[in-house]
Amino acid sequence: MFENLSERLERSFKILKGEGKITEINVSETVKDIRKALLDADVSYKVAKEFCDRVKTKALGQNVLTAVKPQQMMVKIVHDELAEFMGSNSQDIEVKGNPGVVLVAGLNGSGKTTFSGKLALYVKSKKGMKVLLAACDTFRPAAIEQLKVLGEQVGVPVYTEEGEKDPVRIAENAIKKARAEGYSVVIIDTAGRLAVDEELMNEISALHKAVKPTETLFVVDAMTGQDAVATAEAFNERLDFDGVVLTKMDGDTRGGAALSIKAVVGKPIKFVSSGEKMEALDVFHPNRIADRILGMGDVVSLVEKAQEQFDEKQARELKKKLAKDQFTFMDFYNQIQQIKKMGNIKDLASMIPGVGKALKDVDMDNDSFKGVEAIIMSMTPYEREHPEAINGSRRKRIADGSGTSVVEVNRLLKQFESTRKVMKTAMTGNLMQKMKGFRR
Repeated sequence: MFENLSERLERSFKILKGEGKITEINVSETVKDIRKALLDADVSYKVAKEFCDRVKTKALGQNVLTAVKPQQMMVKIVHDELAEFMGSNSQDIEVKGNPGVVLVAGLNGSGKTTFSGKLALYVKSKKGMKVLLAACDTFRPAAIEQLKVLGEQVGVPVYTEEGEKDPVRIAENAIKKARAEGYSVVIIDTAGRLAVDEELMNEISALHKAVKPTETLFVVDAMTGQDAVATAEAFNERLDFDGVVLTKMDGDTRGGAALSIKAVVGKPIKFVSSGEKMEALDVFHPNRIADRILGMGDVVSLVEKAQEQFDEKQARELKKKLAKDQFTFMDFYNQIQQIKKMGNIKDLASMIPGVGKALKDVDMDNDSFKGVEAIIMSMTPYEREHPEAINGSRRKRIADGSGTSVVEVNRLLKQFESTRKVMKTAMTGNLMQKMKGFRR
């Protein structure tokens, strides 16, 4: 996400490198290059021009301190404007009510149903609320079954009415059921079409009017760029929705929708979704996204993701084992599983300042752990608990059992020993206490 834009902006800032002061000439040249970078990222010309005009005005109005270089000042100005264009602050959804009703709308293929399942898990796990999903997409035959499968995955019931074609009736009955059975939130998955048409708009408008949702979210495929913004405008005219959800942010997207949609439609982006895992849903933080676009990483989000998997009791036990040099391959295996739950490894690495650029052309995903996992699971329980017992003949057997080579087994044993030393130093140095300081 945003890799190409990040590279282009970095090149733009280099125009000011070595300059002693900001002048209209060097600022104009830099801003012109920034505008090209935004257009290449599929930002509309109008939004790109407005953005650059604001950057230029602010840059020329700055009295650059001797301790601050013009290039650094320009990065700061662009960062602040990026965050402002994307909404400045994160905004949560409104789920109050008896029950709170969230209406999910969008076109076919935008990821509405998958998002509905992810949102159900988010509300259930993060807000501790009792959630009911309502299957109101009567247009696409597989949508109801898909929602049932997703509901089962996240442990949330799905309200359906077999044979009923009126989505308004289904939604109203789902809300009645929720009110009677003590559900706090109803999430309504609606029908989409292949394009914006009058039939779709009439149906979604009637549904919106009937259920009076406390929150209406418009789901848009981030890979569609400026088309996403145009679609959002059309829906907003009829629904006046509360916020936008950008899906498929892990795809080959240039980021134009994220940068344009708030400026054009005037509605905040509330969530970004990537991948098929139900946990892969993040609150949209404009400041953090601006950090990542400008290569500053996103350490706060990384720590938050780690804390979601952080088990304080397990950490205490692990600390004791490390202090006694009793960290085993089974502990190592469990740590890998926790890391994988945090999300895509390459995305996580990109949150560390400077690492994203270094890994741009590196093919790295969660499958990278498969060889390590196969080797560990090919060990006997005794070997996992006593790595020092793994001699030459055992290494050969483990390699054969895992479909790897003795060289790879030897490499893992060496990496394991190094990891054990590093973790012992970190844990005994109260790393976990430091991480807890990031809690908000």
